[in-house]
Amino acid sequence: MNKILLTFLLNTVAFVFISYSQPKSIKDSAGQPEAVATFAQGCFWHTEMVFQNLVGVREAVSGYAGGSVLHPTYEEVSMGQTGHAESVQVYYNPKQISFKTLVEAYFASMDPTTLNRQGNDIGTQYRSIAFYSTEEEKKIIQEVIQQLSLSKKYSKPIVTELVKLKVFYPAEKYHQEFIKNHPNHPYVKSVCYPEYLHFRQTFKGLFKD
Repeated sequence: MNKILLTFLLNTVAFVFISYSQPKSIKDSAGQPEAVATFAQGCFWHTEMVFQNLVGVREAVSGYAGGSVLHPTYEEVSMGQTGHAESVQVYYNPKQISFKTLVEAYFASMDPTTLNRQGNDIGTQYRSIAFYSTEEEKKIIQEVIQQLSLSKKYSKPIVTELVKLKVFYPAEKYHQEFIKNHPNHPYVKSVCYPEYLHFRQTFKGLFKD
């Protein structure tokens, strides 16, 4: 990627994130006409960035899901003993973006063939999980996985878990909008931005800018 294009895209990312604001309260259920989808794919800072930039998504909230410990903290999840994975709950308008498109964006923004890791983030807390709340959502996820498998895009099998969502715990406040609030953080600059830019270049979706 040439330096001019990289600078332009980084400035675009910064502009988009400045326009977001954390909800005054995190809803337990989606407001009309919103729906909610939940995904885990490694560091939730990156996942927030992926979904917040898609047309039709109002908000993406970082948190924890997939485990058994009640009301886990970041420190507990980081130890890999809670069963939870870093996850993001996506609030979206199904009239503007479909659940299938969200699932396609999810798989396009990570490597679904790496077990219990994404990049250098290793542990069960970084495993990939596609959560579903209805049988229709489950069917859609299965269809996307099948299409990806048949496409031979990956040389290894997809290991993403397919799990019915039981409960989602929002992460601590300092994790919300982390990239917007800490654009110069070393991890953000060296990992989150490059991963997002690759996703943006390869995913044929509608972006907010």
